[in-house]
Amino acid sequence: MVVNLTNVFTREGQVQQLEASYDADVLTNRLGVFPIKEKSPVVLQFFNKGQSKVLVEGHTTVTVVFACDRCLENVDHTFDLSFAYEVVSPDASENSSDEEGLCFMEGYYINVDSLINNEILLNWPMKVLCRLDCKGICKVCGKNLNEGDCDCDNFVPDPRMAAIKDIFNANKEV
Repeated sequence: MVVNLTNVFTREGQVQQLEASYDADVLTNRLGVFPIKEKSPVVLQFFNKGQSKVLVEGHTTVTVVFACDRCLENVDHTFDLSFAYEVVSPDASENSSDEEGLCFMEGYYINVDSLINNEILLNWPMKVLCRLDCKGICKVCGKNLNEGDCDCDNFVPDPRMAAIKDIFNANKEV
């Protein structure tokens, strides 16, 4: 959704509040494609700060489906997003050397979808787990170890004994 900020930029002391929709059904980035399970309307407030500056404040919640980093089961992660940005009108930003290059501003319009996508990326979790004691998957057969143990041999030999093992294998008669 795109919101026109012309009225807020041109009137000093102007305050505007509205609810906007976040239209995305999936979130796509370099890490993959993540379905959006739930989203609430984006509540936005715009405050004219004079001299072609507007303070944009807002909040929303978005629930995204991730894969657990250990067992690959689906996990719902809720982003509770609150943000505040000071944006400058296109006329004033040409003369200003302070331009931050906000990618959600397009002239006098603010792109709500781009704004929310940026906020989600800024709040992206380092690790997503289905539960804190997730056991992951078996390295041999790929079974989810949270559902039960498998019968695979998980013995890992001591790497310091590799040289001796090579000697025994070289002298072994077939």
